[in-house]
Amino acid sequence: MGKESKKIIANNKKAFYDYFIEDKYEAGIELVGTEVKSLRMGKCSIKEAFVRIQKGEVFIYGMHISPYEKGNIFNRDPLRARKLLLHRYEIRKIEGQIAQKGYTLVPLNVYLKGSLMKVEIGLAKGKKQYDKRQDIAKKDQRREAEKQFKVKNLY
Repeated sequence: MGKESKKIIANNKKAFYDYFIEDKYEAGIELVGTEVKSLRMGKCSIKEAFVRIQKGEVFIYGMHISPYEKGNIFNRDPLRARKLLLHRYEIRKIEGQIAQKGYTLVPLNVYLKGSLMKVEIGLAKGKKQYDKRQDIAKKDQRREAEKQFKVKNLY
């Protein structure tokens, strides 16, 4: 079996800024034909999206898939809730972890794996304001160090 290509369609950089990602899961998405065509064209946003578990099933809300231009009557609501496909044991494991204080599920990215649409969801714990400040400080330090390194290597 050859290595399958992974083409990222949408990613949620804000999730890494707002949360500590403890664990990651790959899930399939239940879609209709026009949504798949729209996704293949890269018309998707998960910036405002969130994931919930209801009655043992996982759903993603706020994932925006733009209507397909040639889809006319077959187009669905771009913001409708979509079911995520995970194994039952994974859902139970996630439910157990969410029951702990402060954990939530966030979509990290949407990608094409071979011919299948997948969404990577992360088990996340919210960051406090000072954690975010520390992250920004680290980034600034790294940027400054890279700048110094670049300047030094020019001469």
